[in-house]
Amino acid sequence: MLFNSFSFLLGFLPLTLAGYFLLARRNPTWGVAWLALASVFFYGWWDVRYVPLLLGSVLINYGCAQAIRRAQGRARKRWLAGAVAANLVLLGYYKYANFFYTSLTGHHSDALQVVLPIGISFFTFTQIAFLVDTARGFVQEGRFIHYLLFVTYFPHLVAGPVLHHKEMMPQFADPRNAVPRADNFSVGATIFIIGLAKKTLLADTLAPYANTLFAAPGEPTLLVAWGGVLAYAFQLYFDFSGYSDMAIGLSRLFGVHLPLNFNSPYKSFNIVEFWRRWHMTLSRFLRDYLYIPLGGNRHGAVRAKANLMVTMLLGGLWHGASWNFVLWGGLHGLYLVIAHAWQMFKDRMGWKGSGGRMGRLAAWALTFAAVSFAWVFFRAADLPSALRIVAGMAGHAGVTLPDAIGARLGGFAHTLEQLGIGWSLGGGTQFIETWTWVVVAALVAFFAPNTQQIMHRFSPALDHDGTAAPARLSWRPSPRPALAAGLLAVACMLALSRPSEFLYFQF
Repeated sequence: MLFNSFSFLLGFLPLTLAGYFLLARRNPTWGVAWLALASVFFYGWWDVRYVPLLLGSVLINYGCAQAIRRAQGRARKRWLAGAVAANLVLLGYYKYANFFYTSLTGHHSDALQVVLPIGISFFTFTQIAFLVDTARGFVQEGRFIHYLLFVTYFPHLVAGPVLHHKEMMPQFADPRNAVPRADNFSVGATIFIIGLAKKTLLADTLAPYANTLFAAPGEPTLLVAWGGVLAYAFQLYFDFSGYSDMAIGLSRLFGVHLPLNFNSPYKSFNIVEFWRRWHMTLSRFLRDYLYIPLGGNRHGAVRAKANLMVTMLLGGLWHGASWNFVLWGGLHGLYLVIAHAWQMFKDRMGWKGSGGRMGRLAAWALTFAAVSFAWVFFRAADLPSALRIVAGMAGHAGVTLPDAIGARLGGFAHTLEQLGIGWSLGGGTQFIETWTWVVVAALVAFFAPNTQQIMHRFSPALDHDGTAAPARLSWRPSPRPALAAGLLAVACMLALSRPSEFLYFQF
């Protein structure tokens, strides 16, 4: 079920809220059970055939977690290794069976048309984290219904954030959360509306301009290639950032704070900072459960860089069964290796500071360009298509503008021709609209405060980087912000005539 749909907003959500508060005030366990059952229904709305898979995964992992709690020494390690392996085998079958069969044999098989269950990556990683935390003694959950809610909780079930048990479930034990509170409703609804606006008004509007390039790249010229790539870069950002905001806002309606998942990543000044701001809970998972167990930086600089590269390659493969995703992960691994090597060089040379305002601007531009370049491989259907787009971004096909624009420039068109700019037939409206929306999205992403800055007075999320920096545009529970949120909500509801899935549902 989509957050950006009338069936969710006018049916599922009000009924779930009413049922939860009605039951939780009488018995907290009843409220937890209602919310868990509602979450399973939410998942089954997509395809009821995969509900048994979800429940089977929950039951088996719950049993393994209890066995891990009771076991000691090597027995505990064996239980943990077996349970993690079983999760990875399940994930590998559904996500990579077709990919590896095609890669090994060179042709597709009708017998292996495995459909990827929605959200399997997120609920599998959530449960792996729970198993490891149980083995480490960080969590002692023995109540099945609470564990079921922890895994299936509908705000985060299908696209994250990837949660730790301690971040969510203790909040359901707070008796204040069994009663509907006006402050939670006002803050949660506002955060949800901001996220919904990101999705419906920005991401979905940018989508056609990105799709035009990636569906049939041909031989794009420089501005056409960059226009389509930037349209996708901002579409993906506002789509997933919007989902994360909506998840946080929905959870806040129940009085539960979810961890922050985005913190204006496109404002980063280096690639290390970017990964501390982009999909923060996945970055944390890869660090804590892959990079550090591989050895982290404990065995020298060379081993640390190798561990970093392996982590990013696997992180790329996690996003999808395609060599393009592996290449995308490899690019970011290379970026991170270069960034760490550069930092080590600066430290040895005793260089301090960031080079002033121009230095910071150059660092930001380089980081954003590198991230945008990598998105080509993330989005393109195959490697040849990605390479054609990259060639266009490098100016291989030249620089052209639609002749409809040239006709309005008068004598200046001749000056542009002398600078090497040509004219193409048609496409003027599409070109202008693409770049107009790219500029609008860029202004919002680069200069507008993010959601946690707007809502900083009301603890919008579990912020791993400390308290969010305040913004001039600071929300208060007063008539003007309420009116603004209401008007934004109306605009979003009018846009729901074209509901679309979130991009991260495919992962």
